[in-house]
Amino acid sequence: MKIVVLDGYTLNPGDNPWDEVAAFGELVVHERTPDDLVLERCRGARIVLTNKTRLCAATIAQLPDLRLICVLATGYNVVDLATSAELGIPVVNVPEYGSDSVAQHAIALLLELTNRVAQYHAAVQRGEWSRSADFTVMAQPLTELKGRSLGIVGLGSIGARVAAVAQALGMEILAYNPRHRPASGDLAVRWLELDELFAQADVVSLHCPLNADNEGMVNAARLALMRPHALLINTARGGLVNERDLADALNGGVIAGAAVDVAAREPIPADSPLLSAQNCIITPHIAWATLAARRRLMAITAGNIAAFLAGTPRNVVNGVPAR
Repeated sequence: MKIVVLDGYTLNPGDNPWDEVAAFGELVVHERTPDDLVLERCRGARIVLTNKTRLCAATIAQLPDLRLICVLATGYNVVDLATSAELGIPVVNVPEYGSDSVAQHAIALLLELTNRVAQYHAAVQRGEWSRSADFTVMAQPLTELKGRSLGIVGLGSIGARVAAVAQALGMEILAYNPRHRPASGDLAVRWLELDELFAQADVVSLHCPLNADNEGMVNAARLALMRPHALLINTARGGLVNERDLADALNGGVIAGAAVDVAAREPIPADSPLLSAQNCIITPHIAWATLAARRRLMAITAGNIAAFLAGTPRNVVNGVPAR
C-alpha cells in the first residue's frame, strides 16, 4: 500500500521519525510539494497526508486509488471536503495535539507584551544597564496582569488552557463563543457578546477556527471598540484579522499592542503592514511546533490510519461513514 506525504518537513525536520506511519506500507515523504506536482505525486497512493498543501476538487477526482486523506493538523480547509465526501474518501484531522503548546505560546506573547523581556535583554546587551546611574533601567513601562481582564474568543481546548493560566495570574476571564457555551469547570468565566468582549477586555486573545462567518472579523470597526491600553493576541488563524486595519490601529494609538503567530498569507509577505507596525510582535506560526506536540501529531496520525484500516475511521471531518 502506497502512502504519500506531500509536505512532511515541518512535522519532521529531523527529530520526529516517520516509523509509526511507515509501518503501514510503502511510505514516500516529500518535504514540500508545489501545486503543479500534487497530482503527479499522489498518483497510485491509497493514503495521502498533507499539512498545508492543497488537495482541490479537480485533483481528488483524478485519484481513483485514493482511499484516505490525513490532514497533519487540526485545521482542514486545505482539502475539498465536498468532493472527497462525494467520492467516499474520509478526510481525517488531528485535533488537540498542540493545545498545551499553543496555549503556552499565547501566554508567552502576552508576557512579552506586558514585561518586554526581549526589549530589556537587548537594552542590557547594548550596555544601557552598565551605564545606568541607578541599579535598574526603566526604559519601557511594565504591566501587572492581576486585576486585568482577558477576553477569549473561542473558549475551546486551547482557549480554556490560556484562560486557566491567566486566571492563575489573577486575571478576570471574559469569553465569547458563537453558539455553544461549554461548561467552564474550575474557570470563573463571564460570557459576553463579541462586541462587548472587545469593548471591555484589557487583552483579547483569539482561539477560534477560521470560517466564512468570521474571516476579517477583527477590523477597524471592532478595533475601535477596544480600550487604548488594550492588547490583541492571535495564535489561531491570520485570516481572522484585517492586517491593514490592525497596523493602522497600532500606528494610530487605537490599541496599545498586538502579538501574532499567524498571518493571512504564510509565509508572511515582505510588504505586510504588520512588519512595520508599532508595538507588534510577530512569530512565524511556531506555537504548534514543540517536539512534544509534533510527536503527539505523528502518533495520532498513525492511530488515524490504523483506525481506518480496521474499518472504524476516527477524527473524520467530512462525514464519510465507515465502510
